[in-house]
Formats: sequence, structure tokens, C-alpha cells
Amino acid sequence: SSSPLCSMNCSGIEIDCAASCDPEDAFAVEDFKTFLSARNIAVSKPAPVHVLVTRYGSSLSKSIYAESLPRATSARAEPAAEIKAEGYAIIPDKKGLALTAFTSSGVFYALQTIKQMIEGNGPGAILHTATIRDWPALQYRGLDDDLSRGPVPTLDFQKKQIRVIAAYKLNIYSPYFEHTMQYTGHPLMGPPGGTFTQAQARELVAYAAKYHVTIIPEQEAFGHLHYLLNWEQYTPLAETPHGHVLAPGQPEAQKLTHDMFTELAQIYPGPFLHLGADETEDLGRGQTKAQVDAKGLGAVYLDYLQRIVADLQPLNRKLLFWGDIAMRDPDLVKQMPESFKKATIAVAWEYNPQPKGFDRWITPFTNAKMETWVAPGINNWSRVYPNYNNALANIQQFTAQGQALGVTGQLNTIWDDDGEALADNNWYGILFGAEAAWHKGEASIPAFQSSYGANFHGDLTGNIDQAQKELMAAHQILKDSPLKADGADLVFWIDPWSVDGQREAAQLRPILSDVRLHAERAITLVAQARNANPNLRETDALDALDLGARRMDLIGLKFQVSDEIATAYSAAYALQTSKKREDRIEVSRLLGEINGVNGKLQDMRNNYSLIRDLYEQAWLKTNRPYFLRNNLERYDFTIQMWLGRIDQVRAVQRQWANS
Repeated sequence: SSSPLCSMNCSGIEIDCAASCDPEDAFAVEDFKTFLSARNIAVSKPAPVHVLVTRYGSSLSKSIYAESLPRATSARAEPAAEIKAEGYAIIPDKKGLALTAFTSSGVFYALQTIKQMIEGNGPGAILHTATIRDWPALQYRGLDDDLSRGPVPTLDFQKKQIRVIAAYKLNIYSPYFEHTMQYTGHPLMGPPGGTFTQAQARELVAYAAKYHVTIIPEQEAFGHLHYLLNWEQYTPLAETPHGHVLAPGQPEAQKLTHDMFTELAQIYPGPFLHLGADETEDLGRGQTKAQVDAKGLGAVYLDYLQRIVADLQPLNRKLLFWGDIAMRDPDLVKQMPESFKKATIAVAWEYNPQPKGFDRWITPFTNAKMETWVAPGINNWSRVYPNYNNALANIQQFTAQGQALGVTGQLNTIWDDDGEALADNNWYGILFGAEAAWHKGEASIPAFQSSYGANFHGDLTGNIDQAQKELMAAHQILKDSPLKADGADLVFWIDPWSVDGQREAAQLRPILSDVRLHAERAITLVAQARNANPNLRETDALDALDLGARRMDLIGLKFQVSDEIATAYSAAYALQTSKKREDRIEVSRLLGEINGVNGKLQDMRNNYSLIRDLYEQAWLKTNRPYFLRNNLERYDFTIQMWLGRIDQVRAVQRQWANS
């Protein structure tokens, strides 16, 4: 911004193209009007505030662009190519704002920025104005979404994902498939109720195109095919029995990949397809062992990858692949044929902050003169709530260092490893990924953290921003404990009376109170934000934030209550032979404290039951019922475990009363 912010009341907004709207610009204008209607801001003619839209080329548009330039810059300077692709300029005028852009995507992104400049709802809403010249640091800015480890979103939620990521200027959505994409040539792959059909895919592709989002399907083509290789029909193709990796020596293995990607190319018309090909850990442990022993793992891996790429060249697509295996042999990567390098994009991935930097993930490919993207992660997998301490630092550093090394894209990642993750917990990391990919250089974490709540939820109190920080603090305390628990689902589920549970309790006792206080502060802050503004936006995400905090709190309560039960029972046990009346009363009281109307065992039952119901509601807001049973059974099993203990202690109480 080259001028200070000012603001004007926008009780009504008029938006027009300076000339007749291009059809894509007309969609962007209608999308903006839909946004205004959702905020109860009148769209009318005439109106107190006006937004003028013009494509670059006319004298008016050139004057708008010239006004956006720093004063020392010649107004006649033609925009650079990096600006023209998706860039735009916005200036204040007497009635509001005027914008110009060079492409339809630039017009769309300019209007997304103006959305962020509107504060409040209804007649009292305020439009902030500024002089802005803006364009992205990276050409490709995307989200990789795991659709194979449990949750499979509804088509309606995927459309919402498209709208939201487009509003924050992402232009790639990449659904990740191991077995959940429908293939007519391989019908065994797709599970009933959990398959993304070809008709749904085509509908989503058409929908995303309006929002300037390209869909890149990622179908695992080498590893991560366990669900398919469990079928007897495909057993001969597996490197190891019922394993995860295709055996490169099997001709039918390459034919399987050929079949899948031929169908994908007919469904997804974009310029890219993603081969996956990561974590091929079974390779060389079964059918291909002799070959790997003779040539080396890297050579066998890259040879098979090259064969896949060569076979798919008639599809005329650029093929992405994950870089984790190839990066181990940078000299072999350099020696790959030019045809392979031109046909592929290496996607370097690493999901944690790296104090020594990310060069070793990126340079094996950039030094080989290959197009390269970086893939950070939002650390949502196998946790009661994403660990944004790891995620924000990872996204910030990996993306900035990738820019410095010449990468052309960022593909932020969501993984659902144990199948429990909730999609509405992910927006914080998704939006920071969008900021880091658009921002030139290192995006500011503090600036993001202080603007997220207002921008995404409409919370002007700062409470939502602080609630996210409270959960980050709880995560950090758990990570710094001797157990290094990191808010893991495994800690949430472990039986504290088991041998492992007692071992973990000893490592967690000193920090349980602090974890709970941060989690409970997050719950309180969300409630306070809602009380201050009943019209907050993205309320499903606030529900998920509240649920994440409740799960975090229960980790602490579970171990605390277990210690209290053990202490109470030990005291009762020690007094059981006493003949004193007061001791006998004390035994009854101690047993009642463990098991009674408000007993500690009932606390465990009640908390898991409540969270189970909240979890089911949150799941069904975004996902199909497929796979939900696996997670609810874990809740039900745990609830039954505590119910069983209620009955066991009740038997003890009856025995005490009777004898």
C-alpha cells in the first residue's frame, strides 16, 4: 500500500465494469455481489460507495495503474510480465475504489482483496481504501487434500473449499487418491460410499474453473496402493504380499498405472497430473530385491519412474511426483534424460521446521534444472487439533527458501493419517499457506496471527486469534514434555490404567494443569467472541476449534482423574480392616467419590460421550458417512471401558456394604 488507509460507510455498494464485462469478469462481479449479500450489504444503483472494474488497455485503466505506482516511477512504464499474469492495481476514488487488471484472474483476485477491505456487516459496514499494486510471488499456489486415509468430503464441501481457497488466491486444488477415485477399468478400487465418482469430478472441475482454480488429481502410481493390493486379483503386482508398492518388474503393474492415468486425463482437462510415487519403502524387499541389490535402490526407483513418465507422454500433461525418494540420489537425478526433466515437476516435501534450512530437499532438483515445487504441511494428522507451531514455521520457511531457490509453486498439504482429522480444523494452516505462496519473501507469522480472526471469522475482539495461540501453547507444552506427546490422538485414546498409560502418566503429570488451562482458555475465548458478535462467519470452523480444545483438555483431565481414583482407592483399601466407625464411613465416601452420581468414573464416561457426539456432528458437516464408524467405534469402545469400570467398582461398593 503506497497510501494510508482511509474508510467510508458502505451501507450500499455499486459495482460495475467500465466497459461491457468479459464473461469471466462478469462472474467475478457476481461473486462479489454474492459476498455483499451474505454480509447484508445492499447492492444498488446509485449507492454511496462505488467499485469500478476495468481491464488494462484503455486510457482509464492505464491511468488507474499509473496512479498505483510509486511517485518516483514513470507513469508511462508498462507493467512487467510477472505483474500482468495475475496482478492488479487498486486506487481510491471519490466514491470508493477503482481497479484494473491484465487478466480475468487478476480481476478476480483484485475483488477478493476488496472483500478483505470490508469490515463489518449490514448498513454499518466500512470499506477501507488504499492504493495497492499486487501480484503473486509464485505462479502455482495450491492445496493437496488427502481423500484416502479416512475422511472423504462431500461434493458440497469440496465446492466450499474451492470458494475459500480461491478467495485467498490459491489456484490449485489437488485431491489425493490411493483407492477412492472411480475407475471404470478397475472397479474393485473404489469403496462403496467412499468413492469420488467421475461425474462428481467433472462437476468439480467445471465449478473450480470459474474460480480460477485448476484441479490436479493425484493418483498414487507406485507406492501407497495397499488398499488395491489387498485384492487377490492384484496380489501378483505387489512388491511384497498385500503390501504398498508395485513391483517394477511386473508388466501388469505399469499397465495399471497406464489405465488409471488414461482415465484421469479424460476427466481432468488441466495441464497437470500427479503421480505421487512417494514413500516406496517396500521397494527391494520382495520381488525386486535382486534388482535393487544389483543396481541400487535409487537407480531402480528412477528407472521405473522414467518408464511411467515415458508411457504417459501421449497424454500431453506435465507430471508431478513427490521428491522424497529421488532426492537421496542427486547425481542420478542430474543424469536423468532431458525428456524426463521437461515432462515432470519434482515436488519437494517436508512437514517440520528445519533449523538448517530446506536446501537439501530442493536443490537435488533445481540443480538438475528441473521445475520444482515445495510442499509444506499443516501438521493436522493424527492429532486432536493441528500443531500450528510446526505448521506455520514449516510453511513460512520452506516456501520462502523455495522462492529464493527458484521454485515455481507451493503445494500445501493436508494428511489424515489415522482417519480422525476434521476438515474444519485446517483453515488456519490453509490460509497461512496461501499468504506464504502469494507473499514475496518470508511471510510474517505475527501479522497473519493478528489478522486471521477478523478476516476469516469477522471477529474484531482478537479472541479467535488468541484462542488459536492458546492451542499452540498447549501443543508446545506437550511437545516439550519428556513424552513429546504433541497433542497426539494416541495420547487422547490411551487407557491410563494400562502399563503404557501409567508410563505416559509419569511423564505428563508435571504439565497436565498447564495444558488444560490453555485449552480451557481457548474454549472461553471462542465463547466470548461469539457473545460479542452473534454474526461471526465460518461458525463450523469455530465449532471444530472448540472441539479440538475440549479434546486437548480431556487429555489432561483423564490422567489427573486416574491419579485421583488411584489415590482414593488406595486410601480406602488401607482402611478396609479398621473397626472404627469413622473409618468405615470414610471408605464408603472414598468409593463414592470414585463411583457415584458425580463420580470420577462418570466424569470419564460423560466427557468421552459428549465429545463423541460433537465429533460426529463435525464430521458430517464436511464428510460422507464413509469411514465415520471406525472413529465412532473408538469412542464407543472407550465409553464402554469406563462403563465397565463403573460396574466393577459398583460391585466393590456392594461387597463393602454387605460384608
